[in-house]
Amino acid sequence: MRRLLASRIKFHLFGAFFVSVGCAALYKFGVAEPRKRAYAEFYKNYDAMKDFEAMKAAGVFESAPPK
Repeated sequence: MRRLLASRIKFHLFGAFFVSVGCAALYKFGVAEPRKRAYAEFYKNYDAMKDFEAMKAAGVFESAPPK
């Protein structure tokens, strides 16, 4: 029973470290990278003036009334 706590803490510390690194890698490659690619694809052919004109025609803006 001597040094049982110290040996169990070492085991759990290393386990927690590897689990946290694994979760971080899964998040980076499973969520962050696809999100970056989706934003890049969206803004590659996004026309802000066309979107503005569509919102203006729909009456979204008070300062720019529709024609």
